[in-house]
Amino acid sequence: MEQNINTIFLDLGDTFRVIHKDPEYQREAKAVITRCLGVDADPEEFYRDVIEPRYDKYREWALTFYCEAPVKTLWTRWLAYDFPRERVEAAAAEMTYAYRKTKGERVVTDGGIETVKELHRRGYTLGIVSDLVGTEEVDEWLDRDGLRPYFKTVQQSSVCLIRKPHPAIYYYALEETGADPARTCYVGDNLNRDIVGAKAAGLGMTIGVQYPGKKPQTVTEENKPDRFISHFSQLLDIFPPLV
Repeated sequence: MEQNINTIFLDLGDTFRVIHKDPEYQREAKAVITRCLGVDADPEEFYRDVIEPRYDKYREWALTFYCEAPVKTLWTRWLAYDFPRERVEAAAAEMTYAYRKTKGERVVTDGGIETVKELHRRGYTLGIVSDLVGTEEVDEWLDRDGLRPYFKTVQQSSVCLIRKPHPAIYYYALEETGADPARTCYVGDNLNRDIVGAKAAGLGMTIGVQYPGKKPQTVTEENKPDRFISHFSQLLDIFPPLV
């Protein structure tokens, strides 16, 4: 099957990028949120007692309707609805980026950069299809790590406002790359979102990522990928040179 694949779309979180926990990095991110809102409270407590419970409700809504809210709406409707609207809207982008950082520092997985460059050299069209909040983080990272030239499409739920497993986010990537769905593979770690969505979009192949130490997921007929990998570089064993 993989000999027919010429396009590979990647998930980001826990697939191409992983989180490194850094308590000081995370504390500073929480402090950014309190500073932006003008809150005179301990950042850790405010984050734990206010932001996280509200984000849980937002996430429930987002997963129910397979959509993502624009960052200003995220904060004025869910996370800081009881703060001055003008102040919240002005700081929404910065606070969203900070919220992402409260989970830890996101870095490319071991061997990820080398693998992407080699797949590109082998002739594959590459793209990113990812669910995340915020519109600045990914662009900043792609430029910082010099990875932008390797991806023909970058689809983010925070930009197109559609989340996986809705097939539309995959359709956008297919349209931008001009790829044939039957010759496209999706690589992702979340079976119920990444794999189910890719299959719904008619992609020809799916690969599930199960890194060591991660909790195993229940595999069903609906979410079962064609292959599993435990290290990102194993993609090079699956996809030989096209040119």
